[in-house]
Amino acid sequence: MSTLADNTGLAVVLVHGGFVDGSGWEDVYKLLRRSGYPVGVVQNSTVSLADDVAATRRVIDAQKGPVILVGHSYGGAVISEAGNNPKVRGLVYIAAFAPDAGESVASLIANPPPGAPIPPILPPTDGFLALDGEKFAASFAGDVEEDKAEFMANSQVPWGIQALQGAVSSPAWRSKPSWYLVTTEDRMIPPQAQRSMAKRAGANVQEVKGSHAVYVSQPSAVASLIEKAAKSVGVTVQ
Repeated sequence: MSTLADNTGLAVVLVHGGFVDGSGWEDVYKLLRRSGYPVGVVQNSTVSLADDVAATRRVIDAQKGPVILVGHSYGGAVISEAGNNPKVRGLVYIAAFAPDAGESVASLIANPPPGAPIPPILPPTDGFLALDGEKFAASFAGDVEEDKAEFMANSQVPWGIQALQGAVSSPAWRSKPSWYLVTTEDRMIPPQAQRSMAKRAGANVQEVKGSHAVYVSQPSAVASLIEKAAKSVGVTVQ
């Protein structure tokens, strides 16, 4: 059976955020592959923004055709920079940061909205951050099944302060179409902050009742938005 992906050659590249790795995309990956899309999953070191942009560009370049680039959380900063690659046709932000030129994750979180939950980030160790394991589930993965949330808490990837401080030079969302999935129960990036960034980017917005880890807890909702983006920008490869 022919699929959109077969007809256009479009691939999807998935970029994870801080404290986690690319394995969290597994269920989204399976759904996209079932629909016929080639899918690349980036493994960021989350040591510096420059390194993660470079890692993402390598995965983009490995795809045979044009790309829909997807980022979760800090991954939104990564795709905002890496998305300038000419193969990228559109950007999908999943509860993600969408920095403008000169902005970083650090600058975007410097002044949280009044009453917003404060993520339980522990003091840095050797230049890296982690979330309080006992508070991880409530803050990051409130709708993820208990065993899996516990595993995520205990398999955290240290997030480099340099990565948070890395500033975007020229955000791809200024020149390319974007989509944004707002998570209304998010306790890491306040929903009002997500809406504000999405509006500034001119993104096509969809909202879902979910936690920051919506890509793990509700992969169908995430895959659905990615496919919507793919269908909107689908072009035949010459």
